[in-house]
Amino acid sequence: MRTEELHQPTGRVLVVVCDKGDEPVTAIGDALRRHDLRAGRVTAVGGFREAEVGWFDREKGDYRHIPVREQVEVLSLVGDVAAQDGEPALHVHAVLGRPDGSTVGGHLLSARVWPTLEVIVTEVAPELAKRVDPETGLALIARSGR
Repeated sequence: MRTEELHQPTGRVLVVVCDKGDEPVTAIGDALRRHDLRAGRVTAVGGFREAEVGWFDREKGDYRHIPVREQVEVLSLVGDVAAQDGEPALHVHAVLGRPDGSTVGGHLLSARVWPTLEVIVTEVAPELAKRVDPETGLALIARSGR
């Protein structure tokens, strides 16, 4: 485990409201680039008409895709934004509620919003960056210059 205390003034808060039919990973990424927000915490609630989440298979070094082909509630969508190669890199996980009360979750790969997705991005230390971990091939948060 790594911990680090960062001291900074309060950063910006970006509100992204996705409309029916929007693809949220793309929409949030576009908003991050438009507002030049490269480090933040992400939370959201709303709904999807369909989605695809992933579970990282360490043996294969890639995500197993889990299709969700029904309307679901976004019970929790949490993650982060960190700079990777000078661009904001979005990493979010979702817990999705099915009509029977069961859930499915994982890394959000793609979705279609219905009826809305209300996203809050709270800016944090801008010196955070992502670097590819050679063991996993995943982009993980690291402090700049380390």
